[in-house]
Amino acid sequence: MGTPFVIERTYNVPAQKVWEAITDKDKMKQWYFDLKEFRPEVGFEFHFDGGREGRIYHHVCMITEVVPGKKLTHTWTYQGYPGVSYVTFELFDEGGSTRLKLTHAGIETFPADVPDLAVHNFAEGWTYIIGTSLAKYLS
Repeated sequence: MGTPFVIERTYNVPAQKVWEAITDKDKMKQWYFDLKEFRPEVGFEFHFDGGREGRIYHHVCMITEVVPGKKLTHTWTYQGYPGVSYVTFELFDEGGSTRLKLTHAGIETFPADVPDLAVHNFAEGWTYIIGTSLAKYLS
C-alpha cells in the first residue's frame, strides 16, 4: 500500500454535530454529495456521481466499519475502473470542539493512466471538502 492521504481539521462544534454532518444524507447534501440513500451501517452500499470539467465518475461505496459518534470507514471505488480505496472519518472530542481526521488509503490502486484519479486530485478534493465545504456548513 502506498502512503494514504490524510487531512485533519478542527471545528468549534460538538462531536455529535460533526457525526450528524457525515452520516445524515440530508445534511451531507449541503456540504458533500447528494446521496439518494445513506445509512451508517456496516454492509450498506451507496452510490453517487462526481467529477470535474464534464467528466463524471460513478462512485460505488460500502460501509465497512462504524463506531457510532467516533469512526466511519467505507470503500471508495469507481464503476468500470479497477482499484479499491478506503475512506475513514475519525472524530476526536477536544472539549467543545471536534478534530476530524480523514484518511483516504489505497488511491494508488486506481489506474495510473486516468489523470483524474491521481493522488494530487484527491488531495485537492478532500482539502476543499473537509477544509472549506464542511467547515462552512458547521460554522
